[in-house]
Amino acid sequence: MSTRRRVWAASVAAGVVTAGLLSGPAATARPYPEPTPTTMSIKSPPGGANVRVLIFHGSAAAGEESPVVNAGIEAIEDIGLSGPSNRRFKVQATGDASVFTDETRLGRFNAIVFLTGGGDVLDAEQEAGLEAYMEAGGGFVGIHDAARAEPYSDWFTGLVGARPAASSPTAVQRATVEVGDRGHPATKNLPVQWKRPDQWLNWVKNPSGDVHTVARVRESTYQPGTGANGWDHPVSWCRDYDGGRSFYTGMGGTVSSYDESDFRDHLRGALMWTTRLEQADCKATINAHYAAERLTKPNQPGQNDQIGEPHGMVTAPDGRVFYIGRGGADSSQPVITDWNNPGIGKGKGEIHVYDPKTKQVTLAGALTVFGNKGGGDELVKVEEGLLGIELDPGFAQNGWVYLHYTPHERINRETRMAERRVSRFTLDRATNKLDLASEKVLLKWPVQIHSCCHAGGGMAWDSKGNLYIATGDNNSSGFSDGYSGNNPQPNYKGVSFADARRTAGNTNNLNGKILRIHPEPDGTYTLPEGNLFTGKETDEGGGKTRGEIYVMGVRNPARISVDKSTDVLYAGWVGPDASAPSTTWGPAKYDTFAAITKAGNRGWPYCMGNKQPYRDRNLPDPSKPLGWYDCDRPKNESPNNDGLVNLPPVTGNNIWYSPSGGGPDYPRDANGVPSYKPAEATYRLPWLKGGGQAAMNGPVYRYGTTAADSTVKWPAYWDGKWFVGDFYDADQPRNAVLMDPKTQGDGGLPVHSESLKKIVPVGNDGIKNLMDWKFGPDGALYVLDYGRGFFTSDSKSALWRVTYKGGGPTPAAGQLARGSE
Repeated sequence: MSTRRRVWAASVAAGVVTAGLLSGPAATARPYPEPTPTTMSIKSPPGGANVRVLIFHGSAAAGEESPVVNAGIEAIEDIGLSGPSNRRFKVQATGDASVFTDETRLGRFNAIVFLTGGGDVLDAEQEAGLEAYMEAGGGFVGIHDAARAEPYSDWFTGLVGARPAASSPTAVQRATVEVGDRGHPATKNLPVQWKRPDQWLNWVKNPSGDVHTVARVRESTYQPGTGANGWDHPVSWCRDYDGGRSFYTGMGGTVSSYDESDFRDHLRGALMWTTRLEQADCKATINAHYAAERLTKPNQPGQNDQIGEPHGMVTAPDGRVFYIGRGGADSSQPVITDWNNPGIGKGKGEIHVYDPKTKQVTLAGALTVFGNKGGGDELVKVEEGLLGIELDPGFAQNGWVYLHYTPHERINRETRMAERRVSRFTLDRATNKLDLASEKVLLKWPVQIHSCCHAGGGMAWDSKGNLYIATGDNNSSGFSDGYSGNNPQPNYKGVSFADARRTAGNTNNLNGKILRIHPEPDGTYTLPEGNLFTGKETDEGGGKTRGEIYVMGVRNPARISVDKSTDVLYAGWVGPDASAPSTTWGPAKYDTFAAITKAGNRGWPYCMGNKQPYRDRNLPDPSKPLGWYDCDRPKNESPNNDGLVNLPPVTGNNIWYSPSGGGPDYPRDANGVPSYKPAEATYRLPWLKGGGQAAMNGPVYRYGTTAADSTVKWPAYWDGKWFVGDFYDADQPRNAVLMDPKTQGDGGLPVHSESLKKIVPVGNDGIKNLMDWKFGPDGALYVLDYGRGFFTSDSKSALWRVTYKGGGPTPAAGQLARGSE
C-alpha cells in the first residue's frame, strides 16, 4: 500500500474490487478533473441508488501522510464491504481538494469523510463547494484531527461542532467513554462504559447543547491536562447542519483504533446516518429544540385561585394535571404559632387541576390541615400539611384520588402530637370537584409536631397496583451538630424529636420509611409479598415490626417514582446539615438518590452514601462519642426504640452529594471506617456539587407510554433515563442519568449523566425552585416551581410545561438511500 494516498483511491462495490483500487503507486490512479466554478446549486440530495462515500485526506502539512489515514481508509473500505447487502456502500478516497469544486462528481456521494491532519486544506471556492454539497442534503463525518481543519472558517467550525484546545494531551491514554445515546446507530451496540485507548482532545468551547452528544469521555479515567473540560466532556456528536447531516468523533487518533471492532461499529453507524441508509435522531439534546412555558398565572390578591404552596403533582390519563398546596398561605395571611390558640398551624391544603384543553385552572377542593406555620426557630416552623397526591390506576373509571396529609382536627395541643393519614377521595370528573365527604381513611399513624421537620410526602404506584408512600423521619434537624440525628434527647412529654432511631431506624414506626400497601376497593388495604417485614417479627431484644414497611432508613423523601415497565422504585431524600465531614462524627450532609429493586434498609441515621457510618452517641452524655455504627450489622440500641434491635443490613445508595462535591469517598481502615479527612476525599460523581441542598427525585421517561400523535413529547433518546434534581438551581443537580440495571439495586453508580439546566430553565425567571416534575401522557414534562420564599406561595409559584419542538429523526423516510444490492 502506498504511504501517500492522493487523487482517487478505492472504488469498492459489493464484493467487487474495481480497476480504480490503488495497490501500487498513486500515479496509477486516474487524475482528478480540473476545478469548476463554485456557483453550483445541487438540486437533489447527493447520492444515488448505489451509495457512495468519499474520504478526503488532504492535509496542509508537508511530508508523508500519517499512518492513521491509511488505517482509516482501509477500515472504511471494509465497513463498506461488510454487513447486509442493503447497507453496503462504495468508497473512494482522495487527497485532492479540487474534488469540492466538481459539482457533478461531488453530487454522487452520499457522505464525505474528513480523515485529515487538519490545517487550511480548502481554498474559498473549495469550501463553497462543500457548503453547497451540505445545503443539498449531503452527509459529513469528521474524524479526530478533522476538527483542526479550516481553522479560519466559522462555517466549518459549525460543521465539526468544536475546535480542539491547544492544551489537548498528545499521549495515547486508556479512558472510559460513557455512551449515553442508546438509540443512534453509531452507539446503540456499544458498551455503555467503553474502555479504550486514544488521543483525547480538549475543546475550546464545550459543544453540548448546540450539538447532540452521543458519547462523553470520563476525565477521571485519564489525565486530561490543563485544558480539561470537566465532567461533561463530549467525544462524539452529531447534528443536522445547513441542510445536511454532520457527525463528528474525537476518537480515531491512533492506527490501532481502526482495528477495534467497537470503533468500526461506531464509524459504521455514523456512516449509516450520514449516507441516509438509516434514520437517527440528532436533535434530542439540542437546547433550542425545547420550550418552557408557564401554565399558571400568579394568584389574585388574597386568593389561591391558581396555586397553593406547591408540594406535589400527578398527571391524569386525559392530560389534566393535579397539583397540591401543602398548607402555607400567601404572606398576607396570618400565621398562628401560639400553642394555646386552637387555630395553631391551621391551613388549607389545596388541590388544583390544570386542564390543557381549556388552559384553565380549577380549585378541586381544600382540606383543613395542620401546616400553616413558617419561619422562626426550631419549635415554630413545620412541614406537615397536604403532602402527596396520586390517582387510582382506574381513575378514568372511578375518579379516586389518594391524598397524604395531616388533618388539623386530629392534632393534640397538649402532647403536641398529630395524625398523619392516607385517604381516598372521589372526584366528580365533570366538575373537577373533590367530594370531601367521600373520604376513606386507608392508613394512619402518629407524628410529633412539637418540633419541625421532615414529613416526606410523595406517593407512586407500581404496575401491580401497589401504592408506595414516602414518609420523613419526623425528627429535628438540630441537636446532633448536623450529623447523625441520633441524639436521644431532648423530648416533649416523653416523645423524642431529636432521635431518628425512634423513627427512621425503628422497625415498628412508619416514619422515615417508604411504605408499600395494596389498596382494596372497599377502602382498606392488604400487604403485598416482598415487603421488608411481615409485621410478626421479634428478636432476642424484644420489639416488633410493621408490615407496611418496604424501605427503612430514609430521612426526608419528598419525591418518589416507580418505573412501571420494570417496577424499580426511585427515591431521593434530603440529608442533615453538617457542611463538612467530621473525623469524630462521620460524613457531612449527603442528599441522596437511590434506585431500589427490593425491600431494604437505606441506612439513616446509622450510615449514608455508599455505606459510610456515623458515630454512636447515647446517654448519659450525648456529646460524647461511642463506637462507629456497623453498616452490615446495625443495631438500634436507642432508649426511644420500640422495634427490633437487630436491623437489616444497609444497602449502599447510587447517588450522594455534599457541599464539597458529588459522591465523596474516603480511604477506610481495617474496620471499614472512612478517614473522613477532606484532603483524602475522592469524588466519584464529579457532575454533582451541592451547597444548600434538597434532593427532588424525578421520573424515568418512557417514550412508548406517551401519545403516538403528540407533537410536544420528548424524543425517544430520553427513554429509560432517570431524572434527578434539586430544589435549588445553583450548583445542584438537574440531570438525566443512565443506570446499569445489573448494579443499580446494590448501589451501583450512574454510568452516564447530562445536565438539563438549559432545557428545564434555571434562574429567577425560570424554574428556580424545583418542587416536583413528571411526564404527562402527551410526553411533555410538567414541573412545579415552589416560588421564592418558604412556607408560603408567591408570584413565582407556578406550574410549567417543557415541550419538545425539534421534530422527528432524519433524514425523512422518503429521502432514505438504498445500499448496494
